[in-house]
Amino acid sequence: MRPLRLDMAGFTVFREETTIDFTDADFFALVGPTGSGKSTVLDAICFALYGQVPRWASSRGIVNALAPSATEARVRLVFESAGARYVATRVVRRDGKGRVSTGGAGLQLMPRGFDPAKLDAGLTPEDLGEVLAGTPGEMDAAVLEAVGLPYEQFTSCVVLPQGQFADFLHAKPAARQEILVNLLGLHVYEAIQKKASARAIQADAQLGAVDKLLDDLADADDESLAAAAARVTAMRELATAVEADVPALRDAERGAESAAAALKELGGEIDALAAIRPPDDHAAVAEAVATARAAATEAADAVAVAEEREEKVRGQLAGAPDVAALRLLLEAHAEHDKLTGQVGSLAGAVKAAKKEHGTAAKALDKATADAAHAAEKLEEARRAYQDAQAADRAAALRVHLVAGEPCPVCAQTVTAVPDVAESAVAAAEAAGKAARKAADKANQLVAERDKALRELDRALERARAQHDQLTARLAELTERLADSPGPAALGRELEARAALQARLDDAAGAVRAAREAQRRARGGADAAGERLKAAWRRFDKARDAVGRLGPPAADRDDLVAAWSTLAGWAADQAAERAGRRADAVAALEAARAAVGEIQQRLAALFTAGGLPVSGAGLDGAGASRAVAVAVAQAEAAHERVVERREQAERLREQRVIHEREGSVAKALAGHLRANNFERWLLEEALDLLVDGASRILRELSAGQYELVHDKGEFYVVDHHDAGLRRGVRTLSGGETFQASLALALALSEQLAGLSTTSASLESIVLDEGFGTLDAATLDTVAVTLEGLAARGDRMVGVVTHVPSLAERVPVRFEVRKDARTARVERMGL
Repeated sequence: MRPLRLDMAGFTVFREETTIDFTDADFFALVGPTGSGKSTVLDAICFALYGQVPRWASSRGIVNALAPSATEARVRLVFESAGARYVATRVVRRDGKGRVSTGGAGLQLMPRGFDPAKLDAGLTPEDLGEVLAGTPGEMDAAVLEAVGLPYEQFTSCVVLPQGQFADFLHAKPAARQEILVNLLGLHVYEAIQKKASARAIQADAQLGAVDKLLDDLADADDESLAAAAARVTAMRELATAVEADVPALRDAERGAESAAAALKELGGEIDALAAIRPPDDHAAVAEAVATARAAATEAADAVAVAEEREEKVRGQLAGAPDVAALRLLLEAHAEHDKLTGQVGSLAGAVKAAKKEHGTAAKALDKATADAAHAAEKLEEARRAYQDAQAADRAAALRVHLVAGEPCPVCAQTVTAVPDVAESAVAAAEAAGKAARKAADKANQLVAERDKALRELDRALERARAQHDQLTARLAELTERLADSPGPAALGRELEARAALQARLDDAAGAVRAAREAQRRARGGADAAGERLKAAWRRFDKARDAVGRLGPPAADRDDLVAAWSTLAGWAADQAAERAGRRADAVAALEAARAAVGEIQQRLAALFTAGGLPVSGAGLDGAGASRAVAVAVAQAEAAHERVVERREQAERLREQRVIHEREGSVAKALAGHLRANNFERWLLEEALDLLVDGASRILRELSAGQYELVHDKGEFYVVDHHDAGLRRGVRTLSGGETFQASLALALALSEQLAGLSTTSASLESIVLDEGFGTLDAATLDTVAVTLEGLAARGDRMVGVVTHVPSLAERVPVRFEVRKDARTARVERMGL
């Protein structure tokens, strides 16, 4: 697995969107101050793939993924594995109640040759390629398939946690054994031992259950099988014997049923004929119908007479003058008399209004002349006031004139100063006010008289219009009444018309009374007819009850005669059938005796076969059914014995399997329970690990060092010192780092070999603290890492805050953190 691009937003210290491009970074370093977020970059890679991080406590889980106060964290990793490119995405969200959960997870196989830089172009999820996993539950299997390593092995092969591989080098044998058990997953054998023990216990339990079932099937032996087969044979023979007698029994049963049906039919006919009796009221019903029909005919004649009388009076009334026309003429006479008096009164009113209007017009003319005179007086007073004002202003200038001096107005020499007269302005002003008052009073009088004249105009017009309207209406009425015979003659015609109307009303009442009497008579006739119909229905019902016996035809015009004929015939027929009843009873008794004889023979067969017989005996259908049931039960019992024998055989086979599986499980549990097996596995693993580490250490140290072990302890062979063998605790810091790195690399390769899938170890990232190393050791570490990177078989990354080491790395990702968020900047190539 080789990371290509990492995108983070809201993930722990990376609150804002951050992108790290690992493209062409074959040898890189994550640098920055302690606590800046360098290790968080590795956490994001692990979280994107596996949803967990080595540094996180399991009790809090994914809560650690969210930055403080953030509601969502997103991590997206583009990586390459075995030549294919993938993109893994995980989203964590916090809801309104503060609960944190995985909001989404997915893994997609990107198109071949896809450039990760295109992710900044706003691609849709469909553009990223084939979906391999779309839920958190699907991610584990999909990532294992793509990377080739489970989480535990990934954090031991690709991302190496701080200090763990150095601890492995210096650990005591017992501690190193525990580390190997944890890293190599050897605890699986303990789980296998527990599983084998559980399987042995389960096999014992299953064996006991099988033995119990076999005990329950102990009766499924040869004797039981033979008895069941004999029972089947006996029941089949009984069925053959019974079926031989069943046809005769069924014939006898049919004969008995036929005789019983004939006797029952004969009795029914006798009962039906005996029930033919005429009703007590059939004669009265016929008489009532005749009476009601006669009354209805009489009422119909009375209606015809009353209708003829009404029609005659209606014709007389149609020839008389119309009542409405007569009343309109009388109303016109009354209105003519009334209007004649009103027209005279209105003529006098119009004359008086004309006179009053002329008087008002004269008064208006006089008031208008007076107003004009007052206006002239007012104008004279205004001119006098203006003259007085001019004189007053001249008088005011005289006080400034000096004889012999120039005039201040005209600049001429004043020869003499005129005397100053008293001011006339006050008198002119008083005269003007009096003239204004007289003019206002005159104008007011004109307005009042003009208003009065207009009102008289309107009153005169109304009087004239009313007089003209009444005159026109009076002329219209006079013309309309020119041919009228007069009010008295009109009154007499109205009285005659009223008398005819009264006669017509009486005739109409007589018609209604006759029709009501006819309705009642018709109702009585209908009721009598319904009673007659009901009587005929009773007759038809009685006749239909014996219709199959051929009763005589009925006279539909005479109910009494029809009943008499039917009753006489029924009595004769009943007497004839009573004589035949004794023969039918004897035939039924003989048929039943034949049925009983055959039933006794069948009962003897059932008893001999061990089958019960009910107290009511056996009929043909019951005998066939009972023997068929007996045969089926015998065959079913035989099949159950056969099935139980087969079941017992299968259980014995299962018992052998359970015994064998239990024995194997117990033996496996016993072998795995001993410590020698685990010790042997660890020794084999340690041999392989040391061989691989020696090979890598020779390459890292240019052939100087080799790693060996003896009784669980690690030693280094120095080929530059005549193959001197010394303990690893005597190594310098740089030599210790090389040996630890060789063990880590060998360990990662061994874990990859133990993987169930094809692991792709294309990168390794060392999150190791280098701050305690001296300058020489740091130089050795740098040379070692450069040599590892130069091998070209994997990407190499280190996490450090040591500047002298970081400067030796060609590509550096500088991680810095402020109060808001952490940021990453790529430095170097």
